[in-house]
Amino acid sequence: MADMNPPAAAPAFLADAGWAGAEILPVAGDASFRRYFRAVMGGRSAILMDAPPPHEDPRPFISIAKWLTGKGFAAPAILHEDLEQGLVLIEDFGDARMRETVDAAPESELRLYEAAIDILIDLHKHEAAPVDPYDMAVYHREAGLLTEWYCPAIGIDADADAYRAAWDAVLEPVLDHPPVTVLRDYHAENIMLIPGSDDLGLLDFQDALAGHPAYDLVSLLQDARRDVPAELEIAMLDRYKRITGAGDAFDVAYHVLGAQRNAKIVGIFTRLWKRDGKPRYPTLCPRVWRYLERDLAHPALKPVADWFDANLPAGMRGDPMAIAGA
Repeated sequence: MADMNPPAAAPAFLADAGWAGAEILPVAGDASFRRYFRAVMGGRSAILMDAPPPHEDPRPFISIAKWLTGKGFAAPAILHEDLEQGLVLIEDFGDARMRETVDAAPESELRLYEAAIDILIDLHKHEAAPVDPYDMAVYHREAGLLTEWYCPAIGIDADADAYRAAWDAVLEPVLDHPPVTVLRDYHAENIMLIPGSDDLGLLDFQDALAGHPAYDLVSLLQDARRDVPAELEIAMLDRYKRITGAGDAFDVAYHVLGAQRNAKIVGIFTRLWKRDGKPRYPTLCPRVWRYLERDLAHPALKPVADWFDANLPAGMRGDPMAIAGA
């Protein structure tokens, strides 16, 4: 269980920010070392981010938030910061996440996913933010999390060299596209319905890179945390392509990056269990495997699909905790 007691420096930090005496309430955290609290005082509220060094560095979040708001996107305003202690006070977007809103009101699903796609369409009209490139080394490092964590967890000694060679064969075309800002974790639990606004609020973008525009569509439409209906995925892809003029090459990139991202997530969720003691995450892997197998069925993924068939038979694709009998 995560420690949800506020950091000792929080009261003084809030006082410096003009929030002296504010009540500090815990807010659900995420898969990282970051923790979040809500500061409440006099009918107003703000979110206190605790990003403790050396595990976390809040500067990328601050930088991207300011870049996004400068371009007219709804990222939280930065109200106060103390980089040495890893404390940041940000605008409070409330508790209405897109995920729970859609689950509670299924009739809102199409409208909200269209709005989320339209944000990406607008984002991709801008030159990429001043961030590092999403290059081949990053793609390999991420995809390699599957052979690094998932395979050993289920007792398989996979051919990592052949795995890397298979990805080399399919990723090269993705690198040729002019880069856009890739938020990298753009899904229904990181998109907020801001009270009193028609805008959708953006969160969890501190790992942004400059890469292919298909990546964030994968994050949204092959969501590891909720089932996105296949017909909705197709409709939203068609919406993006119709409005942007993207062609068949975009479809190829979407499935290549879908496979890459889903392989990464299977590895990350296994690592969160094995290394960080978070057993909830392996239970999400069967959904991710379904997306991954859908992507692997695309002809452009044949080298990678062949590797999976040779190294990870169907019965070894699922919840690693259950497969390992843990």
